[in-house]
Amino acid sequence: MTKAELVSTIAKDAAIPKAAAEKALNSFTANVTKSLKKGIKVTLVGFGTFTVSKRAARKGRNPQTGKTISIPATKVPKFRAGKALKDAVKK
Repeated sequence: MTKAELVSTIAKDAAIPKAAAEKALNSFTANVTKSLKKGIKVTLVGFGTFTVSKRAARKGRNPQTGKTISIPATKVPKFRAGKALKDAVKK
């Protein structure tokens, strides 16, 4: 499902214009991003939890040259599905 399809579905389900649905979706993604940047986890009960995980620095290998390279430490977003979402997908 693309963002446009999701906006259309939200607009239809909530009986609101597509412009309002798009604003709501953009607000949701922006606020989740802001929270994760600050290191705050976002939990939607039954749906899942968005968190930030720290990935340690490590050595890697350039597949073209075979040379060893240093990969710096970084932070990555993670999503863990909630029980209700897992159960809904299983059925």
